[in-house]
Amino acid sequence: MSIEIKAPTFPESVQEGSVASWHKQPGDVISRDELLVDIETDKVVLEVVAPADGTLLEVIKGEGDIVLSNEVIARIKEGAVAAAKTTADAADAEAAQPTQGDGEAAEIIASPAAKKIAEERNIDLSTLVGTGKDGRITKEDVVNYQPPAEVPDSAQAKIEIPPEAPAEPVGPRTEKRVPMTRMRSRIAERLMQVTQSTAMLTTFNEVDMHRIMDLRKEFKGEFEKAHNGTRLGFMGFFVKASVEALKRFPAVNASIDGTDIVYHAYQDIGVAVSTDRGLVVPVLRNAEDMGIADVEAKIAEFGTRARDGKLTIEEMTGGTFSLSNGGVFGSMLSTPILNPPQTAILGMHTIQERPVVENGEIVIRPMMYLALSYDHRLIDGKEAVSFLVAIKEMIENPSKILLEI
Repeated sequence: MSIEIKAPTFPESVQEGSVASWHKQPGDVISRDELLVDIETDKVVLEVVAPADGTLLEVIKGEGDIVLSNEVIARIKEGAVAAAKTTADAADAEAAQPTQGDGEAAEIIASPAAKKIAEERNIDLSTLVGTGKDGRITKEDVVNYQPPAEVPDSAQAKIEIPPEAPAEPVGPRTEKRVPMTRMRSRIAERLMQVTQSTAMLTTFNEVDMHRIMDLRKEFKGEFEKAHNGTRLGFMGFFVKASVEALKRFPAVNASIDGTDIVYHAYQDIGVAVSTDRGLVVPVLRNAEDMGIADVEAKIAEFGTRARDGKLTIEEMTGGTFSLSNGGVFGSMLSTPILNPPQTAILGMHTIQERPVVENGEIVIRPMMYLALSYDHRLIDGKEAVSFLVAIKEMIENPSKILLEI
């Protein structure tokens, strides 16, 4: 019995996707719930698994092809895995036998993606060891391939270039052209949209982190024990400070819809997470109801799942305000860009010890620059500055966060 494999049902905000990579090839034996293919949308990578045991008969949509919601992308032949595996193993064993009489080597088994990349990079597949099923060479085998270093023979090693000889170029001057991933293309599109459709300004301030750091140092161990291993970082404090500041300045938590202003009576905080595929912003729903431990645990979960490509579209949709922590990469100061339809975003940066004046004396304090980018169409400069100062005061006096004052 033949079963159609269809693309997932995309939400209304996603029009189409593209096939990122096939994990199985025609003729491969598959088990129920085994991963078949990754489909990349402009927001997330979706996994399609086998609905039943059997054999992959046909791949209709190859890697890079555009797919629509619920479109047929492959077909499988349903059947017992054991029986199918016996047949497949016999066929593979026969194919692995060297050609008799002409002395030619056995046929190299490689996935279509592996062959394509090998051709682009001029890599001889016969020099690779496959890590896939029955020695199949996978795309990862080709991508991770490192050619052996060339060792000159003794005669060549003794040749010296005379001083008057022109210097030869060091290394090949190669170029490689690859298409943007769907996610990267969408990120570029949204960034251009922000610059063209908003009146974005940025205001800056700096915050003394020594009280937060002392608090974290004193209670870090107790915090982890009390909250099942959840680590106490800085993001929990900044999220909670942002929630309190948003309550005081509702315009910063609002959005523009045409000629209307939409005020939100809740605080859904987006937290920017960097991945190999690009920046994603999962959302902490109703952050006003979360404690610092809840925030820290959820952000840690988001980070792990984002890097594994396991976030859902729903988890990255919406949000009324965002935080971006460039400090983890060493950023000293930057201008964060808005995440529409939100009208403000807070940028955090690296912590450095600097001399500051307190009560007429110069002291060394761990300081962080803060940046608030905002849409001037809705938020005035006075409101933006006051909002950032409120966050600064709460971070410098953590008890204000706990007392909500």
